[in-house]
Amino acid sequence: MPAQGSCTVIVGCQWGDEGKGKIVDVLAEGVDIVARYQGGANAGHTVHVGDSQFVLHQIPSGILHAGKRCLLGNGVVLDIRQFFEEYDALVARGIDIEGRVGVSLRAQLLMPYHRMLDKAAEDSASTKIGTTGRGIGPAYEDKAGRRGVRVADLANPQRLEKLIEAAKEKVCDRLDQLGAGATSELDAAMDEALALGDRLLVLATDTGPEISAALRDGKRVLLEGAQGTALDLDHGTYPFVTSSNTTAGGAATGTGIGPTLIDAVVGVVKAYTTRVGEGPLPSAFEPEMDEHVRALGGEFGATTGRPRRCGWFDSVLSRHAAQVNGLTGLAVTKLDVLDTLSELQIVTAYRMPDGSVTHSFPADTWSLAGVEPVFETLPGWESPTGHVRHLKDLPANARVYLDRLEELTGADVQWISVGTKRSQIIPVD
Repeated sequence: MPAQGSCTVIVGCQWGDEGKGKIVDVLAEGVDIVARYQGGANAGHTVHVGDSQFVLHQIPSGILHAGKRCLLGNGVVLDIRQFFEEYDALVARGIDIEGRVGVSLRAQLLMPYHRMLDKAAEDSASTKIGTTGRGIGPAYEDKAGRRGVRVADLANPQRLEKLIEAAKEKVCDRLDQLGAGATSELDAAMDEALALGDRLLVLATDTGPEISAALRDGKRVLLEGAQGTALDLDHGTYPFVTSSNTTAGGAATGTGIGPTLIDAVVGVVKAYTTRVGEGPLPSAFEPEMDEHVRALGGEFGATTGRPRRCGWFDSVLSRHAAQVNGLTGLAVTKLDVLDTLSELQIVTAYRMPDGSVTHSFPADTWSLAGVEPVFETLPGWESPTGHVRHLKDLPANARVYLDRLEELTGADVQWISVGTKRSQIIPVD
């Protein structure tokens, strides 16, 4: 009987934008399959290959490695038009992807009406969530309401027509309620999306059996998520979250494999903290420092271009992420962004509104908005790190900082990123 393969999950441990795409890109070289398990076109994975930059929203970043099979699992909500724009753009840039991309037959389709609903609902809401406006929430609402359209439905035109007509009727009624105005462009957008249905069916697969068979054959699999732990629908800063389970448990349900097939869970954290959209950020910098670090780190959303709010590393959040994901290791990104700072702070606990101190991440988002962070100060290293390729060659204070992140999080650091290039990843043996 062939040896069992290996399956690793890559998960974000903050509010997304941790640099997961780069870590997946580096690790993809040593695997056979890369599969995305949740989210949609609201994600943006930025990868630098030589002097070229690729921003991938739905197709796994493993596609940039020749011969790797890249899958979109059943937990994904797929925007067909955007998917093929991304697909064709990769082909135009010389990436050979023929036969390498598969989309789950069980994946939900994100339709143009989902985008319209998303924008209208956010515009009319008294409490803004800070969505990307890409239709992710409404698509998952339809999935949970058992009225969604799946990739498999594209093979049955009669059923598809009934599903679409029923959905459009509900959507138009809802848009009227929200005062969103005319929906005359909806039919044209729907026709454009559905015209791509036959092309999508060519790529359709059942990801669960495919991944399971690959593991039985001794192959190596990497499962990637979008966003981060603090945006998880159950374990994040609800309601300022995304509409799916971003945490490692979602990797099994979102690809169709059993959780016992997962061997390792690598959590990705920035050496500091960022957040885009609405909701609390306990470790937030003061405005001047916020602007300074944003400029140093190029902290603007890959999907929306929105500026990210920046703050010190939050170990309360990272411990929460370690617990809910069952982390077996950490990848720390953007260490080089801190190179010029004379001292660094780490949030080690929260002082709650009632005066008590907690080392646990609170479930009540509204109390989180009123916490006072408890800081620990460490000296900076004030020395460039972008050229370093071995842990022993990092400045002493940088190693002290990483050791402290490791202690506070409770997970071993396995990779350190000190720049945007593939070569700027330091493996920790």
